[in-house]
Amino acid sequence: MKNSSNKFHGKNKDYKKDSDFGYYSKNTNRSKKNDRFLNNSAKNKKFENLKKNDENNTFSSLKRRKPSFKSNTEFPNKNSDVYQEFTNKRNFDDWIWGKHSVFEALSSDRAINRIWCTAEIFSSDKFYTLLKELKSKGVLIEEVSWKRLSQLTYGASHQGVALQLACSKTISLEKLIDFSKNNCPNPILVALDGITDPHNVGAIIRSAEAFDCKGVIIPQRRSAGLTGTVAKVAAGALEHLHVSRVVNLNRALEELKKNGFLVVGLSGDSQISISNFQEKAPLVVVVGSEDKGISLLTQKKCDFILSISLKGKTSSLNASVAAAISLFHLTGK
Repeated sequence: MKNSSNKFHGKNKDYKKDSDFGYYSKNTNRSKKNDRFLNNSAKNKKFENLKKNDENNTFSSLKRRKPSFKSNTEFPNKNSDVYQEFTNKRNFDDWIWGKHSVFEALSSDRAINRIWCTAEIFSSDKFYTLLKELKSKGVLIEEVSWKRLSQLTYGASHQGVALQLACSKTISLEKLIDFSKNNCPNPILVALDGITDPHNVGAIIRSAEAFDCKGVIIPQRRSAGLTGTVAKVAAGALEHLHVSRVVNLNRALEELKKNGFLVVGLSGDSQISISNFQEKAPLVVVVGSEDKGISLLTQKKCDFILSISLKGKTSSLNASVAAAISLFHLTGK
């Protein structure tokens, strides 16, 4: 230590620095008499305190630190309290991992929200066929490394594949179009663009069902899936509303336009107020994320861009609130 060097290098010229602990001593085999003298000296009490601090600092740096979970090789024992603390932070009630368990779930009629798998899984013919079919139905399939999958499952024996169940089944876009047009002369559908917050998705689904919309369209990527949080916020609305999960939202909008739907986007920058909109044809209401709104490519697919007139100083609304207000105006015409 620099400060101890300046303080104790005065009268005794034969003091030398101990490289292990960073303090100065006259020699390594000091007599007991000198030890008693040092202990009785007021000045040397400070010296002893400095020595003790230096020793503690030196040994504390040599102590083994707890694992920081930076890689899959650093997970603690599954019976340890640390492991239980980390696994409790994520609710795995809707998760399944392991080849046999996942394959049985994929082969059954259960609703799947998302699948994570390593590249080795695609080499299996039975898995490849099932994954290809599920992807065409809108299930998000993400190829990840073995390390990443271990991090997601907190070191579980996943065998290279894991999935998250959905709280509700989805239907194809074609079935949604047929159902909506056969049950209402001017149906209204809601499409979500980039809404990743499950609370917003659940609230929009709840509002859509409350205003008698015929369905909700969710893209495969950049959107929250039908998780347990979505179902909880929707407060039972998912049991009475059809949801279609599409691979590409813009292609889905083009298909809807071919079937007679008008695509209406919500944006605070539009000069057309939704209260002045009078069209009564089948509608698709596109709701964008709060931070970015509707993407530019999706805006080009819209037939109309509408805004909600605000009278206060607040410049924008929550996405789910904007959706509810818009559906109130459009269904009341």
